[in-house]
Order: sequence, then C-alpha cells, then structure tokens
Amino acid sequence: MDSLGKARLLAVLVPATLLGGAYVAQYGFGLPPCEMCWWQRYPHFAALGIGVLAFFMPPARLWTALAGLAIIASGAIGGFHAGVEYGWWEGITGCSTLPSNIDVMNVTDAPLIRCDVAPWDLFGISLAGFNFLISCTAGAAVMALAAYRE
Repeated sequence: MDSLGKARLLAVLVPATLLGGAYVAQYGFGLPPCEMCWWQRYPHFAALGIGVLAFFMPPARLWTALAGLAIIASGAIGGFHAGVEYGWWEGITGCSTLPSNIDVMNVTDAPLIRCDVAPWDLFGISLAGFNFLISCTAGAAVMALAAYRE
C-alpha cells in the first residue's frame, strides 16, 4: 500500500475509532459527555466524512489532508479541554462553573456534566488528554503521509 492509501485509511480509522471509544465510554461505562466533549466529537465526524470522500473524489490528497486537519482540530480542542480539567486555565462555557441559582426541582432529571472535572483518567491523563495526544499525532501522520509522494 502506498503512502496515500495509508493516509486515507488512517483518515477514516482514527476518527471512527475515537468516536467509537467515546460512545463506548458514554453508553457502556456511564460517562456522559460534557459540552466540551461534544466539541471534540464534531471535527471527528467531519474527518470521517472527508476521509470517506478521499476514497471516491479527486483530488484524494487534498481530501485526506483536510481530514488530517480536522483530526488535529479535535486534538487541539481536547488539549484545551484537558487544560480546563487539570485546572491550568479557565473554561469558556457554563459547564466549567456551577450556577449559583440552581433550581433543584428542574434539574433532577438531567445530569449536570462538568467540563472542568475529568470523570475518568489513566496514569493521570483524562479522556480529553488522550484525545489530544492521539488526534494530534495521528492527524500529523495523516497529513505527512498524504503529502509524501513516492
């Protein structure tokens, strides 16, 4: 398989695998996503669609590189989210702070998902941190392989 074929395959497999993992965490392990978690999923959805386009529409290198950029965008959002979870900086959404006037009668059915609290970590790395590491590395690999001409 040539480098473009590898890049196209990565451009589809990486976002599909990370989205699959996010949904397994959500539905299999009871870790509902916060607002910033959803922000990380959107570029992966785009990367998946663009990666599929790379198999069918020319120019394949362009579509593959765009999918790589979308994967990196998700990683950048994940890096920002991880920084919020680790307390390195403030979040920019309401899910990073608790409102002072919560009406308990109206929020009992909806879970309050905080963006500044990591619901799970492994070796001190949260899910957002793993998304940052995996997406930035894989997205760069997709772009490098797409740019390489044999």
